[in-house]
Amino acid sequence: MLTVYAALCGFALDLLLGDPAWMPHPVVCMGKVISLLETFLRKNLPQTQKGEFWGGVMLAAALPLLTLAVSGTACILAAEVHPALGFALQTLWCWQALAAKGLAVESRRVCEALENDGLPAARKAVGRIVGRDTESLDEAGVIRAAVETVAENFADGVAAPMLYMFLGGAPLALAYKAVNTMDSMIGYKNDRYLYFGRAAARLDDLANYIPSRIAALFWILSAGVTGQNAQNAWRIWRRDRRNHASPNSAQTEAACAGALGIQLGGPACYFGERYEKPTIGDALRPAEPEDIRRANDMLYTASAALMAACMLGGIWR
Repeated sequence: MLTVYAALCGFALDLLLGDPAWMPHPVVCMGKVISLLETFLRKNLPQTQKGEFWGGVMLAAALPLLTLAVSGTACILAAEVHPALGFALQTLWCWQALAAKGLAVESRRVCEALENDGLPAARKAVGRIVGRDTESLDEAGVIRAAVETVAENFADGVAAPMLYMFLGGAPLALAYKAVNTMDSMIGYKNDRYLYFGRAAARLDDLANYIPSRIAALFWILSAGVTGQNAQNAWRIWRRDRRNHASPNSAQTEAACAGALGIQLGGPACYFGERYEKPTIGDALRPAEPEDIRRANDMLYTASAALMAACMLGGIWR
């Protein structure tokens, strides 16, 4: 039961406080370890496709296992000192594994920039939360980028770590965050990471496969609760959930596009290069800034519903 209550308290802290800038975050440490291990492996392995691939495999295996071992040992030792200390550490790391409020705050800034400061400021705001180039986006493109990010990151920033923390406490949630951080840093299909980042990308696909689909179902549920079109969310999810190179990213994006009645996806530029991507959803109406707020309402509702379901499952177990 300690894990269940620690997860609930961590979720409440995320909703209340988000991710304070002053507080050291495990993901920052993971990023530094990834950079160090990448430098070491590239220096000591053959500079060939095979050498890069196996270096990436070593990194993809080492970081999650190291994270699980260190955080698990810390939780055990803290509980040995005093149960309250063990509970506090679990709660802290459950809090830091979740990102609902941070995602909502950053996306809301995009909406406010569009409404108050103009398109250049909105492009800059959305550039903080997306990986694509934003300099040439029009207003509709900025809105779609923000909405896509809210929907996609509900899956890997809220739903997946929440599910993993109920399965294995904060240590398993942090191990998942290590996988997700590796993917965000080295899981690219470019010249530098085509082979070195392949294992990390595949591991992230595997870790998110079931959580992303659970997340989509809870997003559809939240659409009905918040007054959006749940029936269309279900229809578009079933039709367009595979319209992405990743097996997982379009799951919640499709549900969100259907709920709002707008079209997401389509061509995007990354590092100056244009990529042709399939569209997701039907353009029943133009995207508008309020769609970002609607997406945030569904984000919070889906997060709360999933937490309630996990709590019931954890108590029953």
